[in-house]
Amino acid sequence: MNQTLVNDFNEIVTGRRSIRNYDPTVKISRQEMTEILTKATLAPSSVNLQPWRFVVIDSPEGKATLAPLAKFNQTQVATSAAMIAVFADMNSLDYADEIYGLAVDAGHMPAEVRDVQLPAIKGLISTMTPEQLKEMNLIDAGLVSMQLMLAARAHGYDTNPIGGYEKDQIAEAFDMDKERYYPVMLISIGKAKDMGYQSVRLPVGTITEWK
Repeated sequence: MNQTLVNDFNEIVTGRRSIRNYDPTVKISRQEMTEILTKATLAPSSVNLQPWRFVVIDSPEGKATLAPLAKFNQTQVATSAAMIAVFADMNSLDYADEIYGLAVDAGHMPAEVRDVQLPAIKGLISTMTPEQLKEMNLIDAGLVSMQLMLAARAHGYDTNPIGGYEKDQIAEAFDMDKERYYPVMLISIGKAKDMGYQSVRLPVGTITEWK
């Protein structure tokens, strides 16, 4: 086991804080933000449909649109380098052919396997109720959100996941179809202006059973 990698990972995980006050002078380039998001999207998803969608809100105009929708998180909106709105795409199946075609082109999957799996996946998704599909997509969007926060930490940035905002309004506010794109969370990202607060966790023995 590479001890350096272990130490780096431990620092990323144990050093993460939910930061609410950022250095407003720090910006993140589109290139670096793309790198962070690319690493985040390596998270797993159900049958690899990758239902997550991101809106990176980093312009003054974008933040002005977001501010009234995040009334209790004004400091994050004002000082962060960006606010990332994470959505679940309820039509993610539309990308199945592209995803599995790319897997074949990359040599990760034989074409004959794709040709068997795709009809099975489409058949499975077609039998799911909207609530079942939403539940599946929310789990996947949660996975990518956590990975995004860890990727940001690896790049030297801090984050704060936010669930308290006007979820019924945010899609339309950013010109998205509210029936298709279901809001998951906001994630503020930037350089911490202070250390934030440490929090405690229940002992593993309290939350785990061994069988």
